Amino acid sequence: MESNRKTELQRIATNVRLGIIEAVYNAASGHPGGSLSIADVLTYLYFEEMNIDPKNPKMENRDRFVLSKGHTSPALYATLANRGFFPVEDLKTFRKLGSYLQGHPDMKGVPGVDMSAGSLGLGISSACGMALSAKYNKKDYRVYAAIGDGESEEGQVWEAAMFAAHYKLDNLCVVLDYNGLQIDGPVAEVIGPAPFDSKFEAFGWNVIKINAHDFDEIEAAFKAARECKGKPTLILANSVKGKGVSYMENKCEWHGAAPKTDLYEVAVNDLNAILDSLN
Repeated sequence: MESNRKTELQRIATNVRLGIIEAVYNAASGHPGGSLSIADVLTYLYFEEMNIDPKNPKMENRDRFVLSKGHTSPALYATLANRGFFPVEDLKTFRKLGSYLQGHPDMKGVPGVDMSAGSLGLGISSACGMALSAKYNKKDYRVYAAIGDGESEEGQVWEAAMFAAHYKLDNLCVVLDYNGLQIDGPVAEVIGPAPFDSKFEAFGWNVIKINAHDFDEIEAAFKAARECKGKPTLILANSVKGKGVSYMENKCEWHGAAPKTDLYEVAVNDLNAILDSLN
């Protein structure tokens, strides 16, 4: 990737992270940790990878995205806002009474959201259905989904994995946000579904492992996924929970907590410092 474009994507991802912090702070609730860890991948998807049009969110042949780990909606909302689907200022209404930006994505109320999500494990199944529909109807759009490592303790994730491989859904690409932490603590200690790579490979998937915060690796992974034929692709994205905010990084207590004013200001300063370094 050209260095200028990489720097621009890093700026966009940092603004997405600022939007995440703005949303959860103004709501006094939400899930910042896993939202921050998936921000770079979502930035690449919406600004480089996917065939979408903010002016025509329901474009028939658009690529689809499903946020299976729906509690990290601040990341999706901030990405969509920065991409032009709705005003960035609306992020401040997150989870407020009467706002269209509620705690989990709503496909009927939020421009750019392709599937409502919330109950863990359901989103990847929805993505499988979308991909199979495209195959049956001879459409060339691709389907993307993001799942969590904690979410992967749900049995439905593995049923979907079998389904996708059985139907050779090579138009499906799933990103597993592997930050190692869930609300109850380290994923390895709660149930421990790893090793993800060998398990998905055993289920018949093409597996690509990347650093979730390296745009060169992200770009190469999505290119390889597009080129893979006859099987679905899992991008195993090793990430840092709370990425970009000093006191949130690798801390499970920030899975589902909003910062108070003093820590909100620290988070904004951390992210603005990153922006300054990219100028």
